[in-house]
Parts: sequence; C-alpha cells; structure tokens
Amino acid sequence: MILIYLSRGSYDKNFRGLGRKVDTNKIYYSYKNLPNEISLILETKVSQNWRCNIWHIRGSERDLIIDTGLGLWPIADDIFQISERPIIALCTHSHHDHAGGLNQFKIKSGHLAEQDIFSNPTRKSTVADLIKPEHLLEYPHEGFKLESWCMEAAPITNPVQEGDIIDLGNRSFQIIHFPGHSPGSVAVWEAKTGIMFTGDTLYDGVLYDHLYHSIPEIFKESLQRLKEFPIATIHAGHGPSFGTNKMHSIIDDYMSGKRSMICPV
Repeated sequence: MILIYLSRGSYDKNFRGLGRKVDTNKIYYSYKNLPNEISLILETKVSQNWRCNIWHIRGSERDLIIDTGLGLWPIADDIFQISERPIIALCTHSHHDHAGGLNQFKIKSGHLAEQDIFSNPTRKSTVADLIKPEHLLEYPHEGFKLESWCMEAAPITNPVQEGDIIDLGNRSFQIIHFPGHSPGSVAVWEAKTGIMFTGDTLYDGVLYDHLYHSIPEIFKESLQRLKEFPIATIHAGHGPSFGTNKMHSIIDDYMSGKRSMICPV
C-alpha cells in the first residue's frame, strides 16, 4: 500500500495551545543536522533520561516527523518555520514521551492497534503515570500539575500498518510493525540507505518490556525479526544512533536476560 499525503497544511488549526504565552527568549528544542537530510530534535526542558528523540526527515515534496515528544511546549509551529513542505507526523507508539505533541499536527499517523489510545489517552494507557518531577527541568506554565497531566487527544488521520509506504517524493519509507513494547509499536525503514527509526523497540539502554500492554514474548519475536534487516544505521527512540554490530549486541544482551526492566544489568 502506497501512502501519498497531499494535504498542504502542517499545523493543526484546532490545536488549542497550552493556555499560556510562551517565553520566546527561551529555547525549548535543540536541532542537530545529520547526514541523509535527517535532523535530531530534542526537548531541552526534559531530562536526558526521559526525553525521546524526535526525528525530522526532509523529502522533496513533504517532510516526515517521527515522534513528537511530550508536547508540553509548542513544536509544530517551530518545525513549520524550518520546512516549506507539508509535514507528516508519525508516532512510533502512543506513549506520552513520544506522542504528547502529536495533536499539534494536521496529519497524524500511528498504528491501527493503538488508534483508540491516540483518540482517548489516559495516564495509564500512555504510561504517563511513570513520569516524575525530576524528569522535567522546567514546568511549562505556572500551576502545571504533573501528577494529573495527560497528553492531549490526537485522533489519527492517517493510520498505518505493516508494509505501508510513506512517500516523501524523492524517498520512501516502509512501516515495520514490531509489537511487544506496545501493541502498535512500529519502526520506519528506508531500504535504500539501510536506515531504520526504531522508536522504543530498540535503543541502547534498559528495554521497557513490562509496561501497560507490553508483552515480553512478542517483544522477543520482534527483536529476532529486527536482526534479519540489513541495517546500516539505527536511529533509536532514545539515546545515540548506532550500527549493525551494536544492534546485534543489544538484542543478544536482552535475549540472554539482560537489559530488561526486571533484570536491567
């Protein structure tokens, strides 16, 4: 299935904002340009051990944003200022640290298996009950209550599933369904370059396999499948990017009983 997105808009005009005036003198996001027309965006007010990697991939006809962070500070309008093309926002799964900013975008993509969570998020279903005060270096506004915060609803406009293709004009990416961390966890694969964006399916750290709706047995099957891809570069959901040798090392560690939430060492 080929997914060609023709919408001209990028910013969701129905986005209500955060109910406050943003201090334009503060930097809420950092940008780092990488090879292959890829940029890494990070939330500067979220701790390094909690923030996700937000990926911006530039195409000739449209751009792709993979994951959107917590969304506590406006992100869509920032990206719109550095891109002249329509933007597709795709979340690798519906957890709060990856999907909190999805509601700010007009074109919202995520896997069908988590469509209901995107539309009707709760603290439990988005695992927002795990976030702690030390994970935020600054609160988004006065009176913000972290203990009751939940990400805004972001009904999916363009659902994806295994094998779907996102066409950016001069390059295309395939959706790979890797359930286990969550039912609808996906990776984004560019066969031409050997680049894969893995979300929380794989990163260099403790792999969260015992969360709400995680299934460790299925997670292991997904990791075994991941090893079959001719990977050149993994751009992960957290932490640094790495190559095929590191990928195999992390997966082998996990399969041997390490790197799990219940046995992190």
